[in-house]
Amino acid sequence: MTFRTETLDVALIEGYRRVLNFLELTKPRVVLMVLVTTFVGFYLGSESMSGYLHLIETLIGTALAAGGTLTLNQFMERDADALMVRTRKRPLPDGRIQPIEALFFGILVTAAGLLVLGFTVNTLSAMVTAFITVSYLFVYTPLKQKSSLCGVVGAVPGALPPVIGWTAARGEFGLEAWVLFAILFLWQIPHTLAIARLYRDDFAKAGIQFLPVIQRDEGSTGRQIIMHSLALLVVSLLPTLLGLAGSIYFLVALSLGAGFLACGVSLAISQSLATARRLLFASLIYLPVLLVVMALDRVPL
Repeated sequence: MTFRTETLDVALIEGYRRVLNFLELTKPRVVLMVLVTTFVGFYLGSESMSGYLHLIETLIGTALAAGGTLTLNQFMERDADALMVRTRKRPLPDGRIQPIEALFFGILVTAAGLLVLGFTVNTLSAMVTAFITVSYLFVYTPLKQKSSLCGVVGAVPGALPPVIGWTAARGEFGLEAWVLFAILFLWQIPHTLAIARLYRDDFAKAGIQFLPVIQRDEGSTGRQIIMHSLALLVVSLLPTLLGLAGSIYFLVALSLGAGFLACGVSLAISQSLATARRLLFASLIYLPVLLVVMALDRVPL
């Protein structure tokens, strides 16, 4: 009896670890950010928040599609991940999950998310999500090994989750949805460049061609950060000008944008790891605060 109990306990523990390993493949923290931006797009695009079931269906479909896409991305980049200190302990390079398992799991979860969106929400939101999956996996991922333009290209699928939410709520695109897209797109460039600066040597080992890796003088990196941060400051004010958010949001966006730009200028001037870390921290504060205030100060459509 004791032997059987111990065997069962070991099996349960191993099963639990397997589940956690597959969950890790989906990058839950990234999926959470995707869901936050999707929710904001849905909330801002809704005439009322009475359709809670519709929102839940949207978030479930988006979470599945995002988690599956991120799993497939790790499947495609498993060899590069094995070369970098920051990623070599992921389930695939560490050998905890076999590549064929990750491939089938990623395909299954992604397909499930697209089906949920297509059959329970609407076709347009499923099409936007499918475009994110295809562009992320088959354009951005291989481009990382070939050109520094990968950062700009990768910002496109990364900026589309609020458009999923908007189209799920309204069944159509709108200028407001593209403003939300532009905010996330412009935010991602300084955010990604700060990460690339911090882990430049690691990315170089894996042959990933982020701008700080291939142009180590960092002049181009600094200019890109300042240019996109300045554009972000301007574009982030548009929700108020378009009647999507109120004056409180305008003041918060102006203050956040100015602080974010200041961090970008600081990195461009000093080009140090400390300023890169500060910019990364600022980017992680900037986006959720901006989106929360935008939602709280929403002007009803």
